[in-house]
Amino acid sequence: MRHFPTLRPSAWLLCAAAMALAAGCAGRPEAPILQAPGLDTAQTATRLDAILPAEILILGEQHDAAEHQRIQQQVVALLAARGALVALALEMADTGASTSALKPSATEQQVRNALNWNDKGWPWAAYGPSVMTAVRAGVPVLGANLPRAQMPARMADHQLDQQLPGPALKAQQQLIRSGHCNLLPESQVTPMTRLQIAKDVTMANTLAQAALPGKTVVLLAGSGHADRHLGVPQHLPTDVRVKAVRLRAGGAAPSDKADAFDAVWETPALPEKDYCEGLDKKLAPKP
Repeated sequence: MRHFPTLRPSAWLLCAAAMALAAGCAGRPEAPILQAPGLDTAQTATRLDAILPAEILILGEQHDAAEHQRIQQQVVALLAARGALVALALEMADTGASTSALKPSATEQQVRNALNWNDKGWPWAAYGPSVMTAVRAGVPVLGANLPRAQMPARMADHQLDQQLPGPALKAQQQLIRSGHCNLLPESQVTPMTRLQIAKDVTMANTLAQAALPGKTVVLLAGSGHADRHLGVPQHLPTDVRVKAVRLRAGGAAPSDKADAFDAVWETPALPEKDYCEGLDKKLAPKP
């Protein structure tokens, strides 16, 4: 039998210390990987400084405007670089999904898996830069939207009809009609309005739970959700500082309300597009 040399007490202490040090290094949180804001962020930084402070900052976008997603990434990078970003919440992922268990060095695929990302509905190429900027900074990214499995129940929930004041509810219903090019059967207007409100309530709950004094949680969502009179801000606690920004491609529309947002950040107009084309076929009853 092979005999091993007996270690002196001092040697045992050295070994124990080395093992403890190694264990400590293994358990130490990974350092953030901060991305320095680019030279082209000056305008966004000026706009951001004008709207802060805020515990909750809602950036309401036009989903097919690439410039809006570029600005969103700049806002995330600027706040993260200042150590002011507490969380990034997304309409584009369902509540309950989170990157909080991931390290800053996580791969994009790991992040997409954690958020159960639906690339068909929300192109990763558009939103991935904002998400990864937050992850690299060690900031959790939170799904904030209503899960699809809960939608049928919410559409039948009469209590949601009481979540908005009467005039605001009627305005939301009209937006549902016009948003579907006035092709939606009238019987579907109330359920679809409830669904919109339920999404706003769900996003508001996510934001309220993540908010911290002196820090900012950012929500990326469509501009309708950012509306102060109709959207997410209606369902947030009154003692939390909330700022709602609309990112608008092109000039103002006649229907725009000046007080619906705390600020409007204009971007270049997009090529004209008929969003109603083909919608009648999508809404037609299936045989």
